[in-house]
Amino acid sequence: MFAKVAPRRHSLIRLPALLLACGALLAALGAHAATPTEAQRAAFKQAWAAAQQGGDGWRTWDAQLRSYPLYPYLPAAALEHDIRQTDLAAVQAYLQQYPDLIPAQDLRRDFLLELARRKDWNGFMALYQPGMGDALACDALQARMAGGAKLDFDADLASLWNRPELPGACDPVLQAARDQGLLTTPRLWARIDRAADAGKGGTIAALAPWLPSPQDEEAQRLAQALRDPAAALAAATNWPDTARSRQAATLALERQARRDTGAADAAWQRLQASLAFNATQRGAVMRALALFHATDFDTNALDRLIALPAAAQTPATREWRARVALAKQDWPAVLAAIAAMPATQQQDGEWRWFRARALDATGHPEQARGIYTNLAGEATFYGFLAADQLKQSYAICPLTPASDPQKEQALLQQPGLLRAFELYAVDLPKLARREWARALDGADAATLRLAAQLANSRGWFDRAVFTFSSGEALRYYALRFPLASEDGVVAQAEQAGIDPAWAYGILRSESAWVSDARSGADARGLMQLVPGTAALVAKRNGLPWAGGDSLYDPATNIALGTRYLAQLSLRYNGMPWLTSAAYNAGPNRVDQWVDARNALAPDLFIATMPFKETREYVARVMAFSVIYDWRLHGTAQPMSDRLTPFGQPYALPNSLTPRKAVDCPAPPPAPAGSAEVPASAASAAGSEGTAPAAAGSAPSGPAASHRR
Repeated sequence: MFAKVAPRRHSLIRLPALLLACGALLAALGAHAATPTEAQRAAFKQAWAAAQQGGDGWRTWDAQLRSYPLYPYLPAAALEHDIRQTDLAAVQAYLQQYPDLIPAQDLRRDFLLELARRKDWNGFMALYQPGMGDALACDALQARMAGGAKLDFDADLASLWNRPELPGACDPVLQAARDQGLLTTPRLWARIDRAADAGKGGTIAALAPWLPSPQDEEAQRLAQALRDPAAALAAATNWPDTARSRQAATLALERQARRDTGAADAAWQRLQASLAFNATQRGAVMRALALFHATDFDTNALDRLIALPAAAQTPATREWRARVALAKQDWPAVLAAIAAMPATQQQDGEWRWFRARALDATGHPEQARGIYTNLAGEATFYGFLAADQLKQSYAICPLTPASDPQKEQALLQQPGLLRAFELYAVDLPKLARREWARALDGADAATLRLAAQLANSRGWFDRAVFTFSSGEALRYYALRFPLASEDGVVAQAEQAGIDPAWAYGILRSESAWVSDARSGADARGLMQLVPGTAALVAKRNGLPWAGGDSLYDPATNIALGTRYLAQLSLRYNGMPWLTSAAYNAGPNRVDQWVDARNALAPDLFIATMPFKETREYVARVMAFSVIYDWRLHGTAQPMSDRLTPFGQPYALPNSLTPRKAVDCPAPPPAPAGSAEVPASAASAAGSEGTAPAAAGSAPSGPAASHRR
């Protein structure tokens, strides 16, 4: 969607004739379009700024930009700005001229929403196309009802009814369905159960009044269990022993275990006397209690996890059995916990490393060595640690993708990809990513590879990061770990007094080189700083500050991000691994963990950090730091030297620092660890991201991170 500015009042806009007149020129664009010029790009930036203000001011550059690939974005932006004054004819004319372009798709959607707001149902139905989302689907049903049509549940509502949550536009439709008698009690309960599984208490609360008494009260108990589990558990002692009461109590106990294990324990003991939970419910509650006692490292956490029934075990409970044993440094218990995991889980690099560590500690060095040897062939955090253990070189096996100038030129003539590159060139990366995704939808691996290479040569680095994310493509290190000297990472890191390779590792982990990345907590840019933090860092270091949007400028972001890293590292004796944890989870959280477990070796401490996101983040940053060190110098500071133990200061690498050689064993290994793109960058890029963390294992809330 285009940026919106408050509309100005003027007469309705009518553009059909003009759009039809200039459209013939644009229809010829594509395979034989002239190469865009810098003058056109400069003119487009000015015209774009004018178009976003609405009206016809952008037409000052009309003649200069008629043949420019991004020309269709200009009238669409003006129409979007003035959408409340725009008429149907103007929109239809644009859609007729540019039916397949992304701006047309956006304009159709946004004008349909405007027509629904106006309740211009005739105009709405003239423009509507199925498959445009739940809100517009419900608006289309409203339009039909306005014409006198009745709803048919199977034809009109069945697919919407399966959603655990619906937009407000569907409320009138659901009310009409109820008035027609279509929302039977079984149908209401089916949707309530889906909402309960999805944790949507608001949906349940909205549907509960439509149930007959006393079923409405049972539904409200489910809603309360999700929204206020403590209150639900306090009231549950007086609930009747029904299937729905037990369902609500189970949900409340699971929720409360995450928030307050002691209170959940007490409620569980109390409610077993009045509610006859079935085996599945008992297992769910016991699992939640065991898991969150484990993340708190309570005294009996290991015993709780071991005692869980087999049916209640999950990958999360099995791994936390190992983590609690690691925190105790109970190596036989570590071996037993890893042995209890499924084979696929045991093959994770982390558990292979700790199995070798446990075998070493329990007097089986040869078995440990075999595991270390296998693991040392991988360019990962644990692979580098294994190579250090064996005093071997690091196994980094780079590949250079083949080029094909003829096919590259053919790609550059594809209108969609040309628009993507031009949008990036004029500093509209979000729109550029959308054009990229559409242009390459369904493309084969060779085409994607060539497109990513073209993007990389234009400074659009994140395309390669997201494209080369699995299999042999992980060995395209030069593309996946770019060195953008013009952004000043090395110079700024050295001025800040931190290791440039570590700064690169943080940047790469935070944003995957998406310069306009923005998280839900308003962290911005390459190193993901919130404006408030950035302003304080700028003031403290005497650096210029031009507001939050300046964080999308790579040079500004890197200057401030490296200074913040340096500032934060002072709190942790310069240790990059622990500072990385604080950068992700927030220093207050990390301080709590340090107070509780500062006797552990760094690898054990990392493994016992309660947040899955932070554990993976630290391992990723440290591995990327080694790779960037190699990219910068051809050798790398050993991983074990980067993991400074508690109580020892970290020494910045210098000319006297021992360094590891890098070679490629035969046969070349395929590096593991493709899920390396942070959520915020994945969202911005429309590509892969980190899977949701297991219960109780991801940072959340205002205090969880410096960036939140």
